[in-house]
Amino acid sequence: MTTAHVVDLTQPMDGAIPMCSGLPGMELSTVIDRKQSRELYSGNTEFLIQRYAMTGNTGTCIDAPYLRYADGRDLAHVSLMTTVAVPAVRIDARDATTSGRRTIDESYLSGTDIRGRAVLFWTGWDEYWSQPDRYLEPAPFICGDLAARLVEEGASLVGIDTSNVDDIEDAARPAHSILLRSGIPIVENLRGLSQLDTDEYLFHAAPLPIRRGTAVPVRAYAVIA
Repeated sequence: MTTAHVVDLTQPMDGAIPMCSGLPGMELSTVIDRKQSRELYSGNTEFLIQRYAMTGNTGTCIDAPYLRYADGRDLAHVSLMTTVAVPAVRIDARDATTSGRRTIDESYLSGTDIRGRAVLFWTGWDEYWSQPDRYLEPAPFICGDLAARLVEEGASLVGIDTSNVDDIEDAARPAHSILLRSGIPIVENLRGLSQLDTDEYLFHAAPLPIRRGTAVPVRAYAVIA
């Protein structure tokens, strides 16, 4: 029997990770420390109980339509059929980084079959993750025409290894607007797409089912058969 290979596509999280648009960073605090917990349990039993405070758009995260539209699906109503065990395709858009032109347009699909698939845009920008100032500079982005094409051709989910699927210098946010209006979830801040050197894999990025939730960190990964 062939053993499946799992590729982690999630950026590790702590208080020092890059955060967009002046959003506060993640805060980790202790509710009950190990010494305190020993007073609650018998023998040498101890626990560390922590509290995590963060915005939904922290680290590798998923955007639900409700982020953009008041009548869109919230995190609790995003279908797992669009985010779990989804056949995926990686689009090599690294030249948008190396050329400096940044725009990822329709030409990058070049006849790729994307219907029912998670479409993951590989720009290589994740190499700057440990350099927050550099990572948050204007990065490659999906233009509005490409977003419309992704909708037309039936993409299940769209992901990218930058902080924003849109041009951060465009306040209209056309890619978010077009994709989320059509109910297509967006996953940002992916990493390690270079490891997906085959077309035979399934993408996973299940959100917590938060009622009236707009975005939330996810553990994104690919399973290669």
